[in-house]
Amino acid sequence: MKTSLDALARELLEAARRTPAGRSARSVVGGHEHHLRQTLIALVAGHELAEHKNPGEATVHVLHGRVRLIADPDSWAGRRGDLLVVPDRSHRLVADEDAAVLLTVSVVG
Repeated sequence: MKTSLDALARELLEAARRTPAGRSARSVVGGHEHHLRQTLIALVAGHELAEHKNPGEATVHVLHGRVRLIADPDSWAGRRGDLLVVPDRSHRLVADEDAAVLLTVSVVG
């Protein structure tokens, strides 16, 4: 199986721009029944994934744009090519400009 993350990011960003929530996502690998999950998420500038708990070990690979990963009191800025390690605590992801990220989660147990 082969997936063009660039093409999918463009598609999801277009979809996100058409929604009031300003976001769109699609599972690329795995799903809730698997330990390894990869999801491509597109966020329009100024929108965010609201604060939530970390379901397992996770990283955010920025494919397009700029984001901030916030886990109060800390935050990390990410831009194209950056890999952010998601802390093991509540956090949120904010798009500083239109962005697409690849979220990778490994759920143990």
